[in-house]
Formats: sequence, structure tokens, C-alpha cells
Amino acid sequence: MQFTETVREGEFLKRYKRFFADVRVNGQVVCALVSNTGSLKTCLFENAPCVYTENNNPERKLKATLQFLRTPTGWVGVNTALTNSLVYEAWEHGLIPAWTGLKAFKREYKISKESRLDLVLAPTQEDLDAGKKLTFIEIKNVSYAVDGVAQFPDSVTTRGQKHLRDLMDLKAKGFSSEIVFVVQRQDCTSFTPAEHIDPEYAKLLKEAVQKGVIARALICEIDPTTGVRVTGAELPIQL
Repeated sequence: MQFTETVREGEFLKRYKRFFADVRVNGQVVCALVSNTGSLKTCLFENAPCVYTENNNPERKLKATLQFLRTPTGWVGVNTALTNSLVYEAWEHGLIPAWTGLKAFKREYKISKESRLDLVLAPTQEDLDAGKKLTFIEIKNVSYAVDGVAQFPDSVTTRGQKHLRDLMDLKAKGFSSEIVFVVQRQDCTSFTPAEHIDPEYAKLLKEAVQKGVIARALICEIDPTTGVRVTGAELPIQL
């Protein structure tokens, strides 16, 4: 995914009120949107290089959106608003071999009055319309890592727990279901659930995989001057 907006570089100063960050650019401070509800553990280093994009839409209060932060071990993508599109783009370009026979899609698929999942795939549009041969996919962004191990979540997520239960229910009904972790960092060699942060999520992920839910940890390639993409390669998952 290449950025269409203007790309700017600066120095990260601080994050506050969860959705805002101060960035120093040419001696001035710019307030940037942080599109990420997590804690951003292991990502926030004062005075570290960062990258943001600039949108000149007059209806936007904040023109800047934080995209990448530089850590001692490399760049990290922190904009979770990109994550679903990164996976869709990977599917569209045939980068996930297991999905190559799935030609039809629908994003933000409602499975009940209370729940929707990020993506559903099917062999044909007719199958999708008929609700047959569906593969349900929930997508999570990963920015947290310790000692080269990517981990999720970086804060307790009851919503994420519910998604795993939904995927298990769908698998029990005969559908294919997957949880996809998009690792927006390049300093990791494996993935594991962050049991020390959210033990219930870790327990549910292990249970889901045991019941046939497929888990993937997709590797990203980050170019701070142009954008980010899913490569199609996957990290091994340790449960």
C-alpha cells in the first residue's frame, strides 16, 4: 500500500489522550492523529524519528496522521486504519496461497446484530450470495514485540476475545475461519499471544486453533518514504 497523501518526517515527542501525538518538524510542533487504540508498548521513544502523512481536506481538524515510529530495532507501523486494507490488498494480488481459490469477497461482514468480522471470502460470488463455502477472517494489527517475538494484544481486549469466540462458533457450524495478525514491524522472527497482558485472549487463541481456526501472522515490509505492504510470508506462531 503506497501512500497517496504527502509523507512527512519528524521527531516523535509524546502521545497523549490515546489518539494524539506531538511531532517536532523543523522546530515546530505538529499534532498528529494516532489511529490506534492499543498501548503502543515498545513503540514510543521520545525524540525518535517518525513518519506521518498530511491530508489537506478542509473538513479534517487534524491534517497529520502518524504512520511509523522508529524504535531501536527498526520501523513500526502504528496506523491500524490501514490493517484491513493491507490484508485485502494481499488477497487481491494473490499473496496468500491458501486464498487463491477464493475469488469473491465482502468486507465488514455482519454475522449477527452484535458482531461483524473484517472480511469474508468465497470461491464465487454465487457462493457468497448464498452464504456457502465461506471463509471468515478477523484481522488484527501487531505493533508490540519483545526480544524479536511479535505479540498481541498490547492491552486487554474484550472485543478481541469476542471475535475469537465468534470464529470458533463459525467453525463449529462448518465454515472456515481465520484470525490474521498483521505484524507491522520487521524485527520479529515469531509470533505469540501476549499471555502476560491478556491471559484470557491467549487461552482463547489456543482453544480456537485447537478447534480448527487458522491463525496467520503476516510479515510486512515497511518503506517509510512510500508506505507498507504485506509480503505474503508468515511468522511461525508459538502457542
